[in-house]
Amino acid sequence: MNALFPNRQQPEFNGTQLRTARHFWGMTLQEIADAISTTRQFVSQLETGKAKPGRSDAIVEALANAVEVHPEFLFRSERAQFHEEQAHFRKLAATKASTRQMVLARGTIFGQVVDFITKRVRLPEVNIPDYSNSTSAEQIERAAELTRMHWGLGLGPISHMVRVVERAGIVVAFFNEASAQVDALSIASKRPIIVRNDAKKSPFRQRFDIAHELGHLVLHEGQVTGDRKTETEANRFASAFLLPRSTFAKAFPRKGTRLDWAGIRQLKLTFGASKAAILYRARSLDLIDEDQYRSAIITLKNRGEAIEEAEDSLVANELSELIPKSLDVLRNAHGISFSDLAQALLISPDFLKQIVTCPSEEIESRRPPVRVVH
Repeated sequence: MNALFPNRQQPEFNGTQLRTARHFWGMTLQEIADAISTTRQFVSQLETGKAKPGRSDAIVEALANAVEVHPEFLFRSERAQFHEEQAHFRKLAATKASTRQMVLARGTIFGQVVDFITKRVRLPEVNIPDYSNSTSAEQIERAAELTRMHWGLGLGPISHMVRVVERAGIVVAFFNEASAQVDALSIASKRPIIVRNDAKKSPFRQRFDIAHELGHLVLHEGQVTGDRKTETEANRFASAFLLPRSTFAKAFPRKGTRLDWAGIRQLKLTFGASKAAILYRARSLDLIDEDQYRSAIITLKNRGEAIEEAEDSLVANELSELIPKSLDVLRNAHGISFSDLAQALLISPDFLKQIVTCPSEEIESRRPPVRVVH
């Protein structure tokens, strides 16, 4: 009897697991076929269940090596899969299907990591208010204000946006390689996930992205997003959340009819929002008119600050804390190293490193690997 599956019938080959691993790496059917010296059609049959190799078949080992998993991974019963309707992609129609499949596969495996952690480490309870009926500009402003009140944030600057959402039970992740292909996204699930884009160099724009994805989680429960309407709503929420209207209106600098760029720079550093976001907010609150707004955006472009602004290098990107601290607890309190975690999930450490940062201080000892009960 296999120790991984005591007192139960031996499971069959699970093509869904193969598909998840293939999408995780962004590989095509043909690339898998080439890696194991077979045909694209046969790999398709494996994924759809028309072909079911046994554990002792040589092709199982070859498949496992191709996607960097333990052979038993391909025989695991189907785990909960994330689907497109759960994910909030920016510009859904413009996001390539292969990119969506990769991110969803990585979200699925990351969800399994989080499930493993939550059985051993106490994470903050999920505490996200629901304002999904908020659609008008005023309703969204109010939703942002009420969310701040719900979390006791007041109406001042937010020093660490990632920490705010993690305290509300949201896990913040990075996905290596995939991050450059997506602006930012969130996945609505029992334990919501926000994927931050490490490819973005501006910490201020990254904070706005986190607030934007929070907006989706607060405003768009059960809705398909990615269209102009829902993206505009999430942008307005992010703007209102980072720059509350009552506080912002008092703080916005004025020099008669001219913009006070020194004051805007200071406001940026105080509130942690880009100058572009500050100008957008000022326009939406009618603190400046349309001509002033357009002129200011042109000024930023002429200064070479359309994407990266002059002050961006002064501030470090915010890092997620919840998962790294949980890995510390697993290692120090339970004796479960990064490699042990990968083994428990039946994937390679390199596979796991695509979605979870390996603690830099962790040096694997030569002790026997920890056996983890499944």
